[in-house]
Amino acid sequence: MLDIKFLRENPDVVKQNIKNKFQDKKLPLVDEVIKLDEERRANQSEADAIRANKNQISKQIGALMAQGKKEEAEEVKKEVAKEAARLKELEDKQPELDEKVREIMLVIPNIIDPSVPIGKDDSENVEIEKFGEPVVPDFEIPYHTDIIDRFEGLDLDAARRVAGNGFYYLVGDIARLHSAVTTYGRDFMIDKGFTYVIPPFMIRSDVVTGVMSFDEMDAMMYKIEGEDLFLIGTSEHSMIGRFKDQMLDESQLPLTLTSYSPCFRKEKGAHGIEERGLYRIHQFEKQEMIVVCKPEEAMDYYNKMWSYTVELFRSLDIPVRTLECCSGDLADLKVKSCDVEAWSPRQKKYFEVGSCSNLGDAQARRLKIRVKGKDGNKYLANTLNNTVVAPPRMLIAFLENNLNADGSINIPKVLQPYMGGKEKLIPTK
Repeated sequence: MLDIKFLRENPDVVKQNIKNKFQDKKLPLVDEVIKLDEERRANQSEADAIRANKNQISKQIGALMAQGKKEEAEEVKKEVAKEAARLKELEDKQPELDEKVREIMLVIPNIIDPSVPIGKDDSENVEIEKFGEPVVPDFEIPYHTDIIDRFEGLDLDAARRVAGNGFYYLVGDIARLHSAVTTYGRDFMIDKGFTYVIPPFMIRSDVVTGVMSFDEMDAMMYKIEGEDLFLIGTSEHSMIGRFKDQMLDESQLPLTLTSYSPCFRKEKGAHGIEERGLYRIHQFEKQEMIVVCKPEEAMDYYNKMWSYTVELFRSLDIPVRTLECCSGDLADLKVKSCDVEAWSPRQKKYFEVGSCSNLGDAQARRLKIRVKGKDGNKYLANTLNNTVVAPPRMLIAFLENNLNADGSINIPKVLQPYMGGKEKLIPTK
C-alpha cells in the first residue's frame, strides 16, 4: 500500500505506474482517493478547530461563573451545545472517510522498481541467467507420475477418494525423498545464518489483507467457515504477520528467517496436461526464507535470496535459470520479483520452482510494522520473501534430472545423509 502523502504529491507517477502494470481500469481511483482524502482532512481540521474552540469556551464559562455572570454563562453553554452536536457529526463521519480511503489505497498497486521490464504478462518475463548445463539424455524420460509409480511411491486414486482432485499420498522412498529435500533446505538456510521458525498454519483476515492483494486472496486462500481464519498459501503470510503492530528496534534488523509449513491453495482455473499429477495441487510443503530489514538493505538481500535458491538447486544437480518478472506479472504489493525455473529434460524447457520478491514497505504499511532508529526517528520496515524449496513440484525436476536409463534415481551427495546414506533409489517395479 502506498503512502497517501506520496500519492497526493505524485498523482502522475502513480498513474503511470498503473499504466505500466496494464491496470488502466484503476486509473480513476487516483483522482477519487485524492478527493476523498481532501474531504477527510477537511473534516478532521474542522473537528480539531471545534475541539480547540470548545476548550477556550469552557475556560470562558468558568470565568463568567466566577464573576457571578450566570446568565451570560448559560448563553455560552448553549453555544457549546451546538458545537458539540457538530463535533459528533464530524467524529461519526471520520471513520467512514478513513475506511473509504484505505479501501481504495489497498487496491492501488505499489510503485515498481525502475529496473523492472515493462510487459503485459508472464510471457514477457526476461531471462537473466542460466546456471548449469541443460541436458537431454539419450533415453526417454517418462512423465513424473510414471517415474514415481515405478517406486510405488504415489497414490492419487486414494487421495481423490479421501479429499478429491489436487491431493496425493506419497509413499516409501518417494515420501522419504520429499522430506529429505525439505529438511536439507532447512539446514541449508540455517547454514546461511537464517533462524528456523515453524509458524501458525492459519491466519486472521486482517493479516491476509496485510500481506497480499484482494485478487491474490480470492485466487488462493481457503477460508475456515464460521471463523475469522484462513489456511495459509505460504508461510510468508504468517511469518510477516508475526510483526503486525510491532515497533522493532533498528538494532534487531535485519531479521533473516527460514520457515517450514504446509501450504494450501485453491489453484483456480483450467490447467494443461503438463500440470497433472504433482505439478499444480491444493496442498504442498515448502521451506521459505523471509527478511525484514531497513529500506537501504532490501535490494542487497533480494539478490542474496534468489542466489541461495540457485545454489541449493545446483547442489542437487538440477540446472536452473532466473527470470525477471515484468511489470504486468508482478502482484500489486511487489516492487521487484524474479522466478527461479528448473530444467525439465522431459519437456526440454524450464518450469517455475520458486519466486523471490521485494515488497518494499507495502506489507509493513498495511500491518504497521515500524522501526525505531538509533536517532529516535520511526520508519516502516521493508519485507522480502523467497522460496527455498517447495516439494513436491521440486521433486519433478529432481526425478527428471537424476533419472538413469535403468529407472534408478541418483541421490546427490548433499542429500545422502538425509536418505540413510543411499546413493541411489532402485525401482520396485
